[in-house]
Amino acid sequence: MNQTINVLVIEDDNDINRLLCNVIKKNGYHPKPAYSGTEAAIYLENQQWDLVLLDLMLPGLPGEEILTKLNQEVHVPVIIISAKQETQTKVDTLRAGADDYITKPFDVDEVSARIDSCLRRFQRMEVQGSNQFHHKNLVLDAELKSVTVKGKELKLTAREYEILSLLISSPKKVYTKANLFESVWNENFHGDDNTINVHMSNLRSKLLTADPEEEYIETIWGMGYKLKT
Repeated sequence: MNQTINVLVIEDDNDINRLLCNVIKKNGYHPKPAYSGTEAAIYLENQQWDLVLLDLMLPGLPGEEILTKLNQEVHVPVIIISAKQETQTKVDTLRAGADDYITKPFDVDEVSARIDSCLRRFQRMEVQGSNQFHHKNLVLDAELKSVTVKGKELKLTAREYEILSLLISSPKKVYTKANLFESVWNENFHGDDNTINVHMSNLRSKLLTADPEEEYIETIWGMGYKLKT
């Protein structure tokens, strides 16, 4: 890999932070440890990151506040690594903008694979061909990885952006949930709709807020989703 991939590891436990940094180094990336939410906020302010690993229970700023801050940045993928195993916590963090959720205790090989997978997905987000896609009042710029609606920038998470770029790159195609999951998450689909439903709901909500008079994503019942023409 020619360019340096910078990964911020926000974890207050020294041993776990060191373990995650070692995993990242073995994957060929450059880790930076942060041991509190306050310290992490400084790093987020002063540097761009390719990926963030985020614990939720942190001294200083809690992980949920850091996630909110990250969601205001431009498409930084976030993997939550937390001891909180409640389904509602996972759903809430996905709705808040997380791209993946790993529970502690974790398997090192699984974390390594998920880091690689998340970075590959994010790096593939640039759509081949034209750099800009126009649809109704929406403009997706694949080079800048930005989305504007009525001239105002739309803040999307990395996964939301990937879903939208996939739909807009083939506006007439109907994508099943399996298509979407395997294209965006780069994993086999085993019939769990919750992850797709959460991200699709968030994306639609943001589009509706930005442009209440237009519908951008259409549900084809019994089949999947496509761009609304």
